[in-house]
Amino acid sequence: MIGMRIASGLLVAGMTATATACSPAVDGATATVQAPPAAPTATAASQHPSETLSPVFEQPLPNVKGKTFTSAIVDFPPNARAVAHRHGAAFVYAYVLEGTVRSQLAGEPVRTYHQGQNWVEQPGAHHLLTENTSRTKRAKLLVIFISNTGDKLKIEDPPG
Repeated sequence: MIGMRIASGLLVAGMTATATACSPAVDGATATVQAPPAAPTATAASQHPSETLSPVFEQPLPNVKGKTFTSAIVDFPPNARAVAHRHGAAFVYAYVLEGTVRSQLAGEPVRTYHQGQNWVEQPGAHHLLTENTSRTKRAKLLVIFISNTGDKLKIEDPPG
């Protein structure tokens, strides 16, 4: 049994992590594709707030030994940008609850996702860009991870 508590009206599993998810749309919705941005510098990244992840539920999959289902809300304050990162061997599904998020995976164009759109990320994908496009409004995602039990959900690129 996983320890859980109610926090701000959400069921929260006993874990901590930071994560975001980004990749091409697969739900048939049209995602906006843009030219790749210039690579962010350490100075540029420090001028943006970062996202926060609030776990909602975590449960080992009863019929898939060694795999865990985790759901979370990822909150991007206005003008927030995540550090480039990976999600290890996790399969990731993301749904935009509010706002607009721009993202780019290595080898892919920049895509912009609006409220109601969703996408998946294959295991091992490298996130070069994940950001809230608004300077005044929050963006929120519901993110689902199917990961190896015990794995970190987000591994940030080293600074440099």
